[in-house]
This record gives sequence, structure tokens and C-alpha cells, in this order.
Amino acid sequence: MKKFPIVASMIAITVIFYNCHSAKKATSSVPPPPPYTYETNLKVVIAASCSPCHISGKGNKKPYDNFANVKTDIDEMIRRIQLNPSDKGFMPFRKAAKLSDSTIAVFTKWKADGLIEK
Repeated sequence: MKKFPIVASMIAITVIFYNCHSAKKATSSVPPPPPYTYETNLKVVIAASCSPCHISGKGNKKPYDNFANVKTDIDEMIRRIQLNPSDKGFMPFRKAAKLSDSTIAVFTKWKADGLIEK
């Protein structure tokens, strides 16, 4: 009869310690980063990196200052900005250097996050 309270106490202590370790708390308290959107993340990069050629009213190329055109052409845009400056089709056309890896990552993350508009 005396063994039952001891065994019950040991089980209770084990359950408490199992559920109180710090690794479980750390992973549950960190929210995932918000997904990239066209309006918040991509529009600014396009205005800075693709202007004036791909901005409505300023260039003679297909405008990328609207969600529909960018969503339609995102695969080709990513392909071309990843080319080297000496490659045919490299963008941005009039720049001597490639866009930074972090700038290219904005395009690829937006695509990976599901091509969200707002």
C-alpha cells in the first residue's frame, strides 16, 4: 500500500518535468515571419531596380508596377535577374552589375510564399 503513493508521485514528477523543458517553450513562442507580398515587399524593389524601363508611362517595356503583370512574368523575371551581365537576356539591361543576392531573394521568396498581392 505504501508503494502506490511513491509510484504515483514519481509519475506526476516525470510528467511535470517532461512538459516543462525549455526547448518546447522556445519553439512555440516564436511566430513564423509573415509572407512576402507584392505591395509590401516587391513593389519597392521593382521601383528601385527596374525603373524607368518597366514603370508605366516612363519606359517602353512591359510595366511591372502592377501586380497582374509581375505575377504572370515572375518565372521569367527571376530567370533573367539571375543571369550574369554578359549573358543574353540579362536584366536589369542597362546596369553593369547583377542585382544583389538579397534583392533577388525578395523575388524568389515572394514566389515561394504564394504570389500574394497585399
